[in-house]
Amino acid sequence: MDGLDHVLWIGGPAGSGKTTVARQLARRHGLRWYNSDARTWIHRDRALRAGNPAAGRFEALSPDEREQASAAEMLAMSLHAERGPMTVDDVRTLPNSPVIVVEGTQITPSVTAAGGHAVWLMLSAAAQRARLARRHGPDGVPPSYLELRSIIDTEVREASTRTILVDNLTVEQTVAAVEDVFARQLADGPRATTSIERRELLRYANRAIVEQYLAWLGRWWTTGTPETIVRPFDCECGRSGCTAQVELALADFPAGPEPVLAEGH
Repeated sequence: MDGLDHVLWIGGPAGSGKTTVARQLARRHGLRWYNSDARTWIHRDRALRAGNPAAGRFEALSPDEREQASAAEMLAMSLHAERGPMTVDDVRTLPNSPVIVVEGTQITPSVTAAGGHAVWLMLSAAAQRARLARRHGPDGVPPSYLELRSIIDTEVREASTRTILVDNLTVEQTVAAVEDVFARQLADGPRATTSIERRELLRYANRAIVEQYLAWLGRWWTTGTPETIVRPFDCECGRSGCTAQVELALADFPAGPEPVLAEGH
């Protein structure tokens, strides 16, 4: 399997619940969570250094100008095709233990051919619109997200890969369905078992979110500061059943080893 048998891949379009499911699996089972969104700007910078024209155009446009771009142009500027191989490169640099759960729209059948175990969370166009409308508002759903759903659906059907239709599933039901798909891998591990190991994985995931927003703030067209941007971070108490989050400004995220802890943890 080309050295990636310890990787669990979760693909699917925007709104399918990939990030939520991966995050919960990682916390519950002591896995390393590769947060695809947190690598967005790292990947964009990599594409810029390589001279990718779509990456360059994205950086040159203001947010208002991007809103006028066509869905096809926004899809190209999303670097969907380019980010898959970048993700594989990233994963190869990570430790083999514990198991890594990787999620993202760029997880395609060609990406998972590099090795590992994969499932795609799929949903109908109507269900996607409804979910994204709750997130972005009824008039704020990016057309490129809808177009990408169709592309992913075609790729997955042509490859005859394992899918879960999530239209009518709750988050808990979706997590349980993915756990069933990966039951053997979750049982075999390796997984983090001690509080110290779990805390290290939680700090890794939390720190990735800080780095994501700091890289975003470095763009010429962004607003805000590390003092004004507040994000939820996972409690780093290390308990397997903990689902608490702590809201912190980026500037208040600990620079040292002190853990991020919810009240009473």
